[in-house]
Amino acid sequence: MFKSDFNKKTAFTLAEVLVTLGVLGVVAAVTMPTLTGNYQKKVYTSQLKKVYSEVQQAALKYKTERNAINLREAGLTSQAKIKAFLQDNFNVIADCASTVKEPCFTSTYTDLNGTVHNAGDSWGAASCVTLASGASIILDYPAYYTTTVNGVTSYYGHMVIDVNGLKGPNKGGRDIFFAEFYDDGSIDVQGATPECKSQGVCTGNKSLKDIREAYYNSTCKSGRYGAGCIGKIINDNWEMNY
Repeated sequence: MFKSDFNKKTAFTLAEVLVTLGVLGVVAAVTMPTLTGNYQKKVYTSQLKKVYSEVQQAALKYKTERNAINLREAGLTSQAKIKAFLQDNFNVIADCASTVKEPCFTSTYTDLNGTVHNAGDSWGAASCVTLASGASIILDYPAYYTTTVNGVTSYYGHMVIDVNGLKGPNKGGRDIFFAEFYDDGSIDVQGATPECKSQGVCTGNKSLKDIREAYYNSTCKSGRYGAGCIGKIINDNWEMNY
């Protein structure tokens, strides 16, 4: 009797296996950079949000302990007090005073357009520290600058967050972000003031979202330390969609 064809065993030929592996290799080569890039963006955003939240929580604690309505009333009105604020509320492992060089910050960084910038020797009188988490912060006291819109004055200080310190890519808008530290303890972009949020007194009568978007469009890719990028991230519910 003849054996049934159903008992015959079949297998891929070597040529078929090689073709399949080649196709899989091409797919992997195309998709892996995108997947890796998206993963890194999520890591940077998560680290940024952690520092963002911790600083605001420390500011709220500072106000509450002093029964004050804002940080100016609470007495956070000098760089010496900002230094004490950072030392008292965070595990500071390196204090670079007003210096932005190592070990707190890299001496150069790039913007999203690929231009290399010199971080400089100093950053005004701001405090500069590295935290145990690996993040580095430059911080002015929140009345170092003022801006007035329709007769209403807002108080703030500049801030830079490097979410991973000296680790790469040291790129503005990726792991380095410029923001404003307002006297209500909030962190946001230029123009996104407490008075804009609570009273509707906003520059150009724009919405808060539009202020962030406009600042992102004008400065994120080429601005100092990725200025404007954090506003886009906040607008997009903590997603780095750029």
